[in-house]
Amino acid sequence: MDTSIEIKRTSVLQGEASLLPASKSISNRALIINALAGGKSELHNLSDANDTQLMLRLVNASEKIIDVEDAGTTMRFLTAYFSVTNQQKILTGTARMKERPIGILVDALKNLGAEIEYLEKEGFPPHEVKKFTGQKTNTIRIRGDVSSQYISALMMVAPLMPNGLKLILEGKVGSRPYIEMTASLMKHFGVETNVLASEINITPQKYTPVPFTVESDWSAASYWFAFTALAEKAEIKLPKLLSNSLQGDSAIVKIMNTLGVKSRFDDGLLYLSKNESEKELHWDFTHCPDLAQTVAVICAGKNVIGHFTGLESLRIKETDRISALQHELAKIGASLVEEDTEHWTLIPSKALPKSASFLTYKDHRMAMAFAPLATLMDVEIERPDVVRKSYPNFWNDMKTVGFVIQPKSDAVPK
Repeated sequence: MDTSIEIKRTSVLQGEASLLPASKSISNRALIINALAGGKSELHNLSDANDTQLMLRLVNASEKIIDVEDAGTTMRFLTAYFSVTNQQKILTGTARMKERPIGILVDALKNLGAEIEYLEKEGFPPHEVKKFTGQKTNTIRIRGDVSSQYISALMMVAPLMPNGLKLILEGKVGSRPYIEMTASLMKHFGVETNVLASEINITPQKYTPVPFTVESDWSAASYWFAFTALAEKAEIKLPKLLSNSLQGDSAIVKIMNTLGVKSRFDDGLLYLSKNESEKELHWDFTHCPDLAQTVAVICAGKNVIGHFTGLESLRIKETDRISALQHELAKIGASLVEEDTEHWTLIPSKALPKSASFLTYKDHRMAMAFAPLATLMDVEIERPDVVRKSYPNFWNDMKTVGFVIQPKSDAVPK
C-alpha cells in the first residue's frame, strides 16, 4: 500500500463494517489446540489477520527456520508447541520481534524438560528449540504480570505432560480474560482445567477433534466504538459479535457506555449509536490492554479526562505504545502523563487542529486508534498497511460507512 493515506473529515457515519475480522486471539489458540489434537478438527471463520495466517501456515511447517515476522502470539505459542512436540526448529522474526522478551516462557519450558538455545541475545529471539528430554517437573512458577500469552502457551501444552502441570502465578496477574479464554477453548476440545486466582492445575489428558467456529474480534470492533463516539452523528452495525464473549476486549461496551456510545444486540448484529458522555473516565486496563490506545484517543478528542491504570504491558508490544501515544497525542494538543509507575492521566486537547499526520510505528493499533479522529479533522496515516496484522480490510470498512480515503500524492518513506 502507499506510504501514506489521507482521510477527509467525515462527521456523519452510517453503515455496516461487514469486513470485521474474526478474533485472532481465539483463532490462534484454536489452531494450536487443533494441532495438539491431531489436526483433524473443522475450524470455521478463522481470522484473515496476518498473525493467524502465519499461525495457520507455520504450525505444520516442515522447514526448520520458522519466521513469525511481527506476530508475538505466534512466536510464543509455537515455541511451546514445538518444544513439547519434540520438533527441532529455529524461531525468528522482525527486528522488533528480536527486542520482545521471551525468557520467562523459555525458562519455564527448560524447567519442564525442553532444550532451547538463544542464537543472539540472551532472553530474546531468535532461539532454537532442540528437543524435549522428558518431563522434569510438574510445577512451574511464573510471573503473572508480564504476558498472559506465556501462561496460555504453557496451559495448552500441559495436557501432553505425563505428570500434568501446576502453574503457580506469582504477583499481579494481567489479561486474565485471555487465560480464561484459553481454558474455555481447551474445554471445548475435551480438556478440563482448574483455574484458581493464583494457580492453574491441568492433569494429563487428550484433546478431542471437534468442529469450532470463531467469533468476530472485539479488539477490531473497538475502533467502531471510537468512530461512533467522536462523530457528530453515527449509526454503525457490526456483525458476528457475541454478548457473552470469551474476549476480554468486550469490555469496550462498558467503557464506551461512559464515553457516549449506546450498544444494542439484535438479530446477529451489534448496533452502535450516540449517547451522552461523561467528562471523566476511570479505567483499569490490566485485563484489556489492547483497548488503551483507542480509549486514550477518544478521550483526547472528546475533551474527557482519563485516569488510567494497567498500562505497564504496553511497553513491550509491537512498539513502546506508551511512548508512541505520547508523541502522537501531542500533535493534537493532548498528553498522557505518568503520575507514578501505575497511574496515568490523559489530558485532552483544548483545541483540535484542522488536520494532523500520524506515525504508526509499525503498530497496527496505532493506525486504527488514530484513524477515528477523521470524524473531527483531516487525517494522514503513514504506513497504513500495518493494519494487515489484525484487520486487513479496515480501510475498506471505513469507506463503506462514508469516508473518502486516498493515497497522499507526495508521500515519502519516514
